[in-house]
Amino acid sequence: MKQLLPELDRRKTQNAIEALLEKYRIYKTITFEAKEASITASYTERFHGPTNVTSDQTAQIAAYNVDVPAARRAYCEMIEAIVERLGEREQLIIRERYMKQDDVFDYKVYNYILDPPVSKDTYTKIRARAFYKLALAFADRGLLKLEELQKRVTVG
Repeated sequence: MKQLLPELDRRKTQNAIEALLEKYRIYKTITFEAKEASITASYTERFHGPTNVTSDQTAQIAAYNVDVPAARRAYCEMIEAIVERLGEREQLIIRERYMKQDDVFDYKVYNYILDPPVSKDTYTKIRARAFYKLALAFADRGLLKLEELQKRVTVG
């Protein structure tokens, strides 16, 4: 009988999810720097003959200044929507540990943020369950490949 849900390698899954959440945190905290068109002439070497390439620096910059912030916003909204579907404790752990600040550590979350506080082992189980759910959701959106996160079966 074929297994419906894949068995994922815990360490690989954690690293992949943390990378996606780190990107989210960077997008949320680092401001976007808009490009500006240069108005001074620059001399470039031109070879004879048509290149059949037209360039519009202002249009390229305008498209960049609109598309990049929109893509960043869409990414952040997608991550937030996926995290919203987790259970209450799982949401709290993911938001407090990975989505807010860089200097929040696991022991702060399970000792001070969770109410009532839980043991390290319980925290690890809740976080592992949340990572598994996030991996499935991110794979569904095309952000992860489950094949790369699956446990390797060794035949001996």
